[in-house]
Amino acid sequence: MAFNLIMMGPPGAGKGTQAERFARAHGVPKISTGDMLREAVQAGTELGRRAKAIMETGKLVGDDIVIGIVRERLARADTVPGFVLDGFPRTVMQARALDTIVEGRDPLVIVDIAVPDDVLVGRLAARRVCGKCAGTFGPAELAGGGTVCPRCGGPLVQRADDNEAVVRARLEVYERETQPLIEYYEARPTFHVIDGTQPPDSVQAAVAAAVESAAVTRRMLAEQGS
Repeated sequence: MAFNLIMMGPPGAGKGTQAERFARAHGVPKISTGDMLREAVQAGTELGRRAKAIMETGKLVGDDIVIGIVRERLARADTVPGFVLDGFPRTVMQARALDTIVEGRDPLVIVDIAVPDDVLVGRLAARRVCGKCAGTFGPAELAGGGTVCPRCGGPLVQRADDNEAVVRARLEVYERETQPLIEYYEARPTFHVIDGTQPPDSVQAAVAAAVESAAVTRRMLAEQGS
């Protein structure tokens, strides 16, 4: 079974970290919307040129371009053993398009990392970003505080949008925009909600268990159909 994983979760839930861990452990690419857009722009593809023209005006790139870029990215040979999507899909339209793109492949496994808002506010308020290498570090990575980047030694600062009022507003937007996507996926046997308040290693183990559960379900369905 290929590892075709969608990682979902609100800002501060740790989905990016878990996506990287899973991708590294299974030797599959971690693919984010931002990475795909940057690659397409740098490669000068038709979709990349269209995306660049839109981004230079400060507007958001529309579903049609994002879906086209995802289709191109998932057509590459390195995604045959699987992939981890971080930040896509964001809308039901994108989710439906993704179902079409991966038709004929092993099923998508959707993991939603759930964390209460109050915990997320605390995490993001304590998060720091390096002014030199742009690395992002949470409380667990900065035990005891610290003003120096543990990676490159650069200065650590707080992002302007990590204060409580802005964080709560971002979480409200996330919940409002993501709920239809949750409803689209939640009836699938490959959809799993994971408690993101656990230590990172425990969350990682839960993600691995969710993927294994999906593999077992697929085998059972295949046996029933034979």
